[in-house]
Amino acid sequence: MNAAYFTGRAQEWAERVQGYVHGGGSPAEVPVWPEIEDRKTTFIGLYTHPAEDSAQGAVLDALRAHRLTFCPACGEMGKPNTLDHFLPKRKYPHFAIVPHNLFPMCDACQGKKLEKTGDEDAPKFFIHPYFDRFTSPRVVKLAIDPPYDTPTFTIGPSEDLLEHERTLVAVHLRELAIEVRFTHFFREEYIRLLRLMQDARDGGQNCAALLALFRGHANSISPNSWQHIFYDSVLNNPDLVDYLATADLPELL
Repeated sequence: MNAAYFTGRAQEWAERVQGYVHGGGSPAEVPVWPEIEDRKTTFIGLYTHPAEDSAQGAVLDALRAHRLTFCPACGEMGKPNTLDHFLPKRKYPHFAIVPHNLFPMCDACQGKKLEKTGDEDAPKFFIHPYFDRFTSPRVVKLAIDPPYDTPTFTIGPSEDLLEHERTLVAVHLRELAIEVRFTHFFREEYIRLLRLMQDARDGGQNCAALLALFRGHANSISPNSWQHIFYDSVLNNPDLVDYLATADLPELL
């Protein structure tokens, strides 16, 4: 019975998938399908209980067998162990097994994202990992503000982005609570940096040369990795660089 039901809607289903691709998965561009509301669980069942040797089962297995070592939504290191539906399956059940709508995500991001998509002020909350492209390779910017013995860390969209891109990045950061979640990482990196600088001074090393090594390391990794973002922020802050090279560093141990 289910096979006949899906066959009878195959053409419209395919057209809606094409509409999803054309609209880049944006909830503002992709309508719901009211006519299938009474069979929503049937569509969702293709994801939650795929038949043995089914095509959708093979697709899901392939997506779960990814080799990513970071979360595409937040950049946290470690293999993300869940698949997220960019458009939630309860509202858009016909996209429950569409590969364009599925991507790996860490548990923390999924816990923040849940079934949110957007609101009147921001029709689209989240960056789509497959479709969204930006005019600058730098998407996120970190500000490290004084006092430098106990600095504050502020994460926001890169100034190199266009206005509508900055808006999307800002909302994505807000909805996934990125600043709150990663402030601890930046504090730990900062403490590590202070210790390295103090060790360099104690050993008579040139602090400027050490900072140059950090720049080389930052340039060797992705511009949107958190470590690159941290060192890029440090090295492009002349006051902070001067503090690291000349000021009395706080006691950390």
